[in-house]
Amino acid sequence: MKLNLKYSICLLGSIVLLSSFSSENKGIKKIVVENKLDFDRNEVVSIDLNANKKLSKIKDFNTLLVKDEKGKILVTQLIDNNTDGTPDELLFQATVPANSKVVYTLFSDSSLSSPKSNVTTYARFVPERIDDFAWENDKVAFRTYGPEAQRLVEESKEGGTLSSGIDLWLKKVNYSIIDSWYTKNVTAPGYYHIEHGEGYDPYHVGSSRGTGGTGIWEKDSLHISKNYTKYRVIATGPLRTIFELDYAPWSKYQVTETKRISLDLGSNFSKLENTISSANPIPNYTIGITLHQEKGTVNIDAQKGIFRHWEPIDDSFVGEGIVIDPKSVKSAMDHHSKAVDQSQILVVTIPKDNKLTYYAGFAWTGSAQIQSVQEWDTMLEKQAQIIQNPLLVSIK
Repeated sequence: MKLNLKYSICLLGSIVLLSSFSSENKGIKKIVVENKLDFDRNEVVSIDLNANKKLSKIKDFNTLLVKDEKGKILVTQLIDNNTDGTPDELLFQATVPANSKVVYTLFSDSSLSSPKSNVTTYARFVPERIDDFAWENDKVAFRTYGPEAQRLVEESKEGGTLSSGIDLWLKKVNYSIIDSWYTKNVTAPGYYHIEHGEGYDPYHVGSSRGTGGTGIWEKDSLHISKNYTKYRVIATGPLRTIFELDYAPWSKYQVTETKRISLDLGSNFSKLENTISSANPIPNYTIGITLHQEKGTVNIDAQKGIFRHWEPIDDSFVGEGIVIDPKSVKSAMDHHSKAVDQSQILVVTIPKDNKLTYYAGFAWTGSAQIQSVQEWDTMLEKQAQIIQNPLLVSIK
């Protein structure tokens, strides 16, 4: 029988197409995300690529994609936590109603790519402002200070900052502002301290803990480190930023710290995972929030692990907070002092295996995210519940 060449080519193409489709279908997995809380949640979730045997046959994790129930491909991000060159996690943002489950689809397709995001998380070392380290997402921005800023102060030179506290930048836009504000500050010093329509930095840290800095509470005094000495950026991307800051030995206990800080898209809270070591046992490892001139109000709820400050700044209000597993709390106090920058909420903690994890963040009425202290308290309450009840992710 004489076989038509054109028909043969079409048949061969169909076989290849069907083969590819079948192969791709075998790689499809269902991701079930469950929310057991009584409020809707929109959060970044993680798939552990190393622990999941169902993903072990995938040769290139860069081809992994996630789509929602309507078939829309979602923004994803691969994370290499140990910087060994191989991704450890795949992130995507899940939207799950209260007390519900939502099913997403995980598949591999090298011909497609994750969509670009208009909003992102971001972090970087800032040499144009001495050696700040700054980080942000679509809701909030933070910064802290490095060794060169410390040296300038210790040598009585202008421009330095001696502080291991965490500074807050009040932003009212969802796009990244770090590069823009610092660039404009080079030509117009003090630029980011003035509101130009995107927000500004009126927050004073000084020698205080800012929001979430650490110390050792002993004999009615808080002993603190100096500026960070080294930094390492682990990841920046549309969904999560991760970096580490090292601190030189400080206090008579010769405490060394490495703070791994991460910030997810959509969250008002930085996650701090502190690893500490010391020559001698540390009596009271403490985290704090500055009270500035004590014009604000304080709420301490050690049983829930919620520590809140609400204060007026210029013509608006800022709510600052620390949220931590209550099992890690030893005691807490609303400490008042006549010394500059030393009135603070102080949370004395119980690190486990020389590690402590907590969340520090804020919200500003100028951003329209909240409008009252009651709304800030609600946000803190939800964050505490989120910590205790993470979204449950399973692959089927």
